[in-house]
Amino acid sequence: MAKGKIRIGAVVSEFNYDITMMMLERAKEHAEFLDSKITQTVKVPGVFDMGLAIKKLLQREDIDGVVALGAVIEGETEHDELVISHASRKIADLSIEFEKPVGLGISGPGMTRIQAEERIERSKAAVEAVIKLHRRLNL
Repeated sequence: MAKGKIRIGAVVSEFNYDITMMMLERAKEHAEFLDSKITQTVKVPGVFDMGLAIKKLLQREDIDGVVALGAVIEGETEHDELVISHASRKIADLSIEFEKPVGLGISGPGMTRIQAEERIERSKAAVEAVIKLHRRLNL
């Protein structure tokens, strides 16, 4: 890859697939716009299942950072809060452990399906976070 082009892995939840696949497409487009590239994509069953896939991508020398993409929609219980709480903590821990940025592109908890659809574009912010942090830490 050209100098400066950051190689990003994406871990995407299959739960709420219609929303998360649109998030992935926006993230890919935005990475290209920012002269970087999502080079690897791993689909996982749900947000709670992201940790291992993120770890495997962070271990790779050809990956500079990872974006985690998912939509945690409110249900009848507080399950959505539990899922996002544990997943976000693990994601932060992995970023520190491997000294590579991980962008949190997971919307929720406590949102409706309509709110999740309105937040699809937020996947771009996760890509931007990875690129900015990678560049700033590798000056």
